[in-house]
Amino acid sequence: MNLYRIVTNIPKEIAKAMIRIYQKLFSFDHAFWANPAKFRVCIFHPSCSEYTYQAIDKFGVIRGGLMGVARIIRCNPFSKPGADLVPDEFSLKRNES
Repeated sequence: MNLYRIVTNIPKEIAKAMIRIYQKLFSFDHAFWANPAKFRVCIFHPSCSEYTYQAIDKFGVIRGGLMGVARIIRCNPFSKPGADLVPDEFSLKRNES
């Protein structure tokens, strides 16, 4: 790996680590104390935090973060629940495929 690639991956890895810490400690769907088999909070699959993690991994901190924010905004009682996977191309809209 060249130095440029290593330096540009540092923010992405920090953001992903922060999401994993949130998931393990505080998330109602992922934390060590949660019981998602009986009670699931997030209406989408994958959960909003996992979606954001995957989007950041695929598109970087800024675009992936924007996708995560758009997903969190979509997570409301008026949205249709179900699968909403990270698309192959950058988009702030729901991926219904």
